[in-house]
Amino acid sequence: MYKNLFSLYLKNYEWLVGILGSILVFRKPATIAIIIFLVLHCVFFKSIRWNKKAKWSIIVIAAPFLLDLLFIWNNELFADGLKHTEKRFSLLLFPLLIICQGRRLNLFKTLWIYVSIFTAILTVLFIRFTIIDTVLVIKYLNGIHLWEIGYSFAASMGLHAPAVNMHVAFLVMAIAYLLFNKRPKQVYLIIVHISLLVISIFYLLVLNTRIAVVVGLVGLLCIVFLNSVKKLRKRNALIFTSGTLLLLCLMLFAFAKANTYMLEKYTKDTFKNLDMVGRLDEFDNPEGEVFSSLVTRVSIWKTAFERAMENPWIGVGAADGKDELHQAYIDTNQVFLAKYKFPTHNQYLDFFLKFGVLGLAVVLLFMTHIFFLSIKLRNSLVLMFFTLFAVSNLTDDFLIRFDGITFSALWVSIFANIYWHNRLDRGPATSHNSLMN
Repeated sequence: MYKNLFSLYLKNYEWLVGILGSILVFRKPATIAIIIFLVLHCVFFKSIRWNKKAKWSIIVIAAPFLLDLLFIWNNELFADGLKHTEKRFSLLLFPLLIICQGRRLNLFKTLWIYVSIFTAILTVLFIRFTIIDTVLVIKYLNGIHLWEIGYSFAASMGLHAPAVNMHVAFLVMAIAYLLFNKRPKQVYLIIVHISLLVISIFYLLVLNTRIAVVVGLVGLLCIVFLNSVKKLRKRNALIFTSGTLLLLCLMLFAFAKANTYMLEKYTKDTFKNLDMVGRLDEFDNPEGEVFSSLVTRVSIWKTAFERAMENPWIGVGAADGKDELHQAYIDTNQVFLAKYKFPTHNQYLDFFLKFGVLGLAVVLLFMTHIFFLSIKLRNSLVLMFFTLFAVSNLTDDFLIRFDGITFSALWVSIFANIYWHNRLDRGPATSHNSLMN
């Protein structure tokens, strides 16, 4: 009986991982799924095979969690420090369970399960949103309150718009990667793939957070170009990529016509008033004029950096970072920033503030490891995942959020699983070909 269940577990492991990946943005369901994931690994512990060489990936992925443990004494309240440590536990859990799996994961199968379920969930939730918030949707269709739709859609799911759109940006790139690497022979399946891609781009544009939209669409084009070059002549690859770019431009044009605020958001709103860094209180209405502008982010970063430089070696503590930054706003008489208690909105500065130079080094090492995997695997999706996560953390702090911690821990562990199993199999050829399984 156990042998049959064990065989079934191994055979369907990609389903387990794919389903988990598709719900990570939803905290409560994801927490339950992670517990089930852990319990199944405990029951079928024979599937775990320790790989000495892979310990380096495990350590690097778990580094932010280990940093919490190392500096747990540097918090005003031990219990608060323990809470922050617990939040990052999946950075140790996922690499231990996934990288040490006894076999290489089938990336294509995992991605197909992930994109199918995640797109279906978003579709159901978008239909629900149009029903429960019909008034806002009608306003949107009539060109009223265009800025509100994306954040309202995210709020209806109980989510933070930049976080969910980072997941959606990866969804777009994952579908593109499947379409151009595992292109099905049946016409109806090709239509399904293209439909999923168009639907995912639609959600990316509806949520409309700047970093996710830009990186998601650039990532899509890069995946198309890099994979076309592998299979076509360079001239044909350029033609194919140009055609994809043209279709994207048409979609963006149509969306911009429906959402006239989009052009203003990506041009004037983003970069205006940069001469007012640190002087936000001089605006008559900073909430309405610069609440989500780059000038506000830069003002936050400037204050965070100055505060971090007061404790550059050990930082101020993981649990105390937000309070210390808030106090810095008060000390520098920045009323607007103090009123809303803005967090750092930059993961690199956040870890520098909380853990000092070692914290900054850990974040850079974490990102560099993803880039290392992309180069070794020669894989465009891993490369664009690195770009997405590294850039997203310039304007947000996803290694302090559940949806960012688990997102990075799971997918980097999957990529590392493939890389280290390739190493076991030996030979550079398997580094690329194994992804085609």
